[in-house]
Amino acid sequence: MKRVYLVPNMITAFGLACGLFVIFKINMLEPGSGDYDVVRTSAILLLVAAVADFIDGALARAIHAESEFGFVFDSLADAVSFGVAPSVLMLKTLSLEQGTFLSFFGAAGAMIFSLCGVLRLVRFSVKTTEAKGNHELQVAQKHNFTGLPIPAAAAAAVSANLVFLSPFIQQWIVISHVNRAVILASIMILLGYLMVCRLKFPSLKLLHFRIPSFHLAFLTVILAVFVLYGVLYFFAEVLAFMAWSYIVLAMVLSIIRLVAGKKSKTLEDFEPEPDDFENGS
Repeated sequence: MKRVYLVPNMITAFGLACGLFVIFKINMLEPGSGDYDVVRTSAILLLVAAVADFIDGALARAIHAESEFGFVFDSLADAVSFGVAPSVLMLKTLSLEQGTFLSFFGAAGAMIFSLCGVLRLVRFSVKTTEAKGNHELQVAQKHNFTGLPIPAAAAAAVSANLVFLSPFIQQWIVISHVNRAVILASIMILLGYLMVCRLKFPSLKLLHFRIPSFHLAFLTVILAVFVLYGVLYFFAEVLAFMAWSYIVLAMVLSIIRLVAGKKSKTLEDFEPEPDDFENGS
């Protein structure tokens, strides 16, 4: 039995190693020397870490090898790979002179992103613990997430950084170093807020297609061809489109829910959760 429990933790350790490699590798470079190739390689490694994060949990549930150790280990690995690595990557791609407001703003954006990512993981851990033994809460957690999941936030942060360095984008848009630093730091702050906010973000488990299996398979093949082509030739643009489309979709669903009102059943799953601290608790 111990060998079975070891397998999911090995996958978690592999994902953590990917995140640590990105942090250590990027720290060997001089500030501002992180070019497109470096950020693209780091983004690929973080995507591998995200896949490992998905597989370890799914495997642990499939073979009934879930444990308290694995749950805590997974949260700590996510904090490093998706909470710290994107912030370090952003700072290393910017040439920020120490002692200036720009360097302070950039560091503040990176710190806020990492801190909110850790808070997001802590809240998720607490909610998961509270949901044990409560079927309704467990079903609700499978339908959506409270706050932007940290892997999605990391993908959005890294993709934004990568887009500004993309040769294809630079042919059309010229952005100064100062403007790029301000925009990226602002994006990190925005993503930090989305991770700790009370808005609901949909889970991929909500995707249900009521179409014949043959048509679904055909559409999947067509979509895979376009995605693979985009990844090979327009990696930065495809990653940014997928990451930010998820965020925009969640915001649109939340806005529709707010407009519909609490008395309506329209998208009631996306009703923002009440603040845990509104009563001083």
